[in-house]
Amino acid sequence: MDSMKWFFRNAVFAVVLIAVAGLAGCGKSTERLGSATQTFTIKGTVLAVDQEKGELTLQHDAVPGFMEAMTMPYKLERPEMAKEFHPGDIIRARLLVDKDSDGIYHHPRLNEIAILAQKHLDVTPTANYHVPTKGDAIPDFEMTDQDGKPFRFASLKGKAVLLTFIYTRCPIGDYCPKMSRNFQAIRGMMQNDAAVRDHADFVSASFDPAFDTASVLRAYGKNYVGSNDFSHWQFVRPKDDKTLKAMEQFFNLGATPESNGSLTHSLSTVLIDRDGHISEWFPGNAWSPADVYAKMKALTAK
Repeated sequence: MDSMKWFFRNAVFAVVLIAVAGLAGCGKSTERLGSATQTFTIKGTVLAVDQEKGELTLQHDAVPGFMEAMTMPYKLERPEMAKEFHPGDIIRARLLVDKDSDGIYHHPRLNEIAILAQKHLDVTPTANYHVPTKGDAIPDFEMTDQDGKPFRFASLKGKAVLLTFIYTRCPIGDYCPKMSRNFQAIRGMMQNDAAVRDHADFVSASFDPAFDTASVLRAYGKNYVGSNDFSHWQFVRPKDDKTLKAMEQFFNLGATPESNGSLTHSLSTVLIDRDGHISEWFPGNAWSPADVYAKMKALTAK
C-alpha cells in the first residue's frame, strides 16, 4: 500500500468514527462487523514517547505488504510500556491492524517490542541498572547449570569467557536465537585452534528461570552445541528471583513479561578476561562473531 492510500483510508475511518458517534446518541449499535486483525513486522526509530497516551511516534522502514516508510504515532497494546522507551531507540515490533469488511485498516498498535539499539541504556528506568564497564569484576552469582548442578562464575577464572543472556522461548530470530547462533559460529572458528579452544568458555544465562528449567536448558543447548558435551558452553539459570534481579541490573538487561507469555527484553553480551573482569560489553545484536573471536583469541594469549 502506498502512503496516500494509507492516509486516505485513515481519513475515511475518521469520518466513519464521527458518523458512528452520531448514531450512538440514537441508540444504534456502534460495532463494525467483519473485522479481522492482520499482523506485520515493523522496524524503526522512536522519535517521541507519550506516556499519557501510551504512544510512540515511530520513523519506520517500509512494512512489506502493508505500507511504505513513513513517520507516524502508534499506540502500544500495553500503554504502561511507554516508560521503557526513549527518543532515539531503534525497535522492532509486531504491528497489529484491524481490517474491516470494507477493506479499511484501523487501530494500528504495537506489541512484542524488541529494542535493537538503545539511546539510553536504562531499559527499565525505575530500577538502578549498572552499565557494564571494562575492568568491572563479575559478581559470583549463584546459578545452576543444564544438569541442575551449582554453577559459579568464579569457576571459570583462568579462561576467556563470553557470556550472553537468553530465554529459550524467544520468538524473535534477531534476538536470543541470533546470540546462540553467534556463539555457535565463534566456537566453530576455534575448533582448529587448540590454544584458543582450551582457554575459552561460553555461558548462556537464562532470564526466564521459571520456564527454563535445567532439562529445558539442556535440550535447548544441545541444539547449538551439537552434542551432550557442555564442558566449554554451559547453559545456566539464576538460583532464585533475588539473583535474577541482581543479574539483570548488573548486566543492564531489561526484561518485561508480555500477556502472551513472551518477554520484551534488551540484549547484553559480555567478554570476560581470564581474571574474571569485564573486557568488553556488547549491547544489542550488531556485534560480529569474527570480531569477538579475535578479541577472545587475544585474551587467551595473555
